[in-house]
Amino acid sequence: MTVLIRPMEDEDIKEVMVVEYASFAVPWTEETFFNEINDNPYAHYFVAEVDEKVVGYCGLWLIIDEAHITNIAIHPEFRGMKYGEELFRQTLLEAIDRGAVQLSLEVRVSNTGAQHLYRKFGLVPGGIRKNYYTDNGEDALVMWVGLK
Repeated sequence: MTVLIRPMEDEDIKEVMVVEYASFAVPWTEETFFNEINDNPYAHYFVAEVDEKVVGYCGLWLIIDEAHITNIAIHPEFRGMKYGEELFRQTLLEAIDRGAVQLSLEVRVSNTGAQHLYRKFGLVPGGIRKNYYTDNGEDALVMWVGLK
């Protein structure tokens, strides 16, 4: 199946919430997504769509020339199909197109699958944020990559 990566729209939020609840112990709210895509001038959100169904999403903040991935998720039923890789690739290209010179993100230290994906795109560990995740106090690995 082919995946379409496109900007998130208000109409996508209901389907994004299905992905959100299936992916995270402490999900964001519909209001948070609405505010991100409508009121945050630094935010750029994208959805991964398969057969007209939202199967994943990714958020990007771009402040001057620094990009930061806020969150990325693929619905569990669609993981392992390279949709996350394509979503991340397209989001990274968007950051570059918008003039970013570096990109960073946080990932759970236990999420080695995601870390492996990020390493494919050149991200390297840059530090640890202690007790970063509020659901269980897990540390976050900060990863980053230079884009220029």
